[in-house]
Amino acid sequence: MTEPQGSENPSENSTQRLPVLEKTAESELGQSASAAAYEPLPTMDDEDGGEGRFWSARRVPAGILALLILAGAGVLLYDIAAVRADHPAMEWRRTLARQLAERPLDDTWVLVGAGVATALGIWLLVLAATPGLRDVLSMRRAHADVRAGLHRGAAATALRDRAMEVSGVQSVRVRVGRSRVDVRAVSHFRELDDVRADLDTTLADGIRGLGLSRRPALSVHVGRPGRKG
Repeated sequence: MTEPQGSENPSENSTQRLPVLEKTAESELGQSASAAAYEPLPTMDDEDGGEGRFWSARRVPAGILALLILAGAGVLLYDIAAVRADHPAMEWRRTLARQLAERPLDDTWVLVGAGVATALGIWLLVLAATPGLRDVLSMRRAHADVRAGLHRGAAATALRDRAMEVSGVQSVRVRVGRSRVDVRAVSHFRELDDVRADLDTTLADGIRGLGLSRRPALSVHVGRPGRKG
């Protein structure tokens, strides 16, 4: 029976050492950042809720518009009542009527006034058709008659606290958007890829714990502290 051929040196039969890839790259902030490919981890169950955004009451624009309409209507009704009582019309109404009768439609001031009125009308239509409250994230409903929301600043604080628990993280900044969570961490020891892998797992679990109705993507960037001086 023949023996399998092999090297007499045991060290030559050991697993060959793979070439080490360069794992750091110089970022715009002068930090060393991991250059490995990144695939966002799932952050919630597949059953995303269909909750829409919270609608803003927009009390300030509505109050300002109501006051302007009330003031204008009050002045106009007072002037009409004065004319009915055989008093002369106010100077501003006579001037406005004369200007509207004499100025052509292509006059500069007429075009400016029409542009301002159009811009105000579009602004009011946008306010009426959009929900607002971009800083409040909708949460999944646990009860049919209760709807909850989470402020983006509070969500960022909770995720930052979770990220600071990861070994090797010196500091971290978390920005929570409506569709993505952007995390930038600084690690002063451990391999950058290892730190980022732990951050991926920890933050994915943290986002699941927020109970948001829509799934935000997760983007993690880990770098080294900048050189002092």
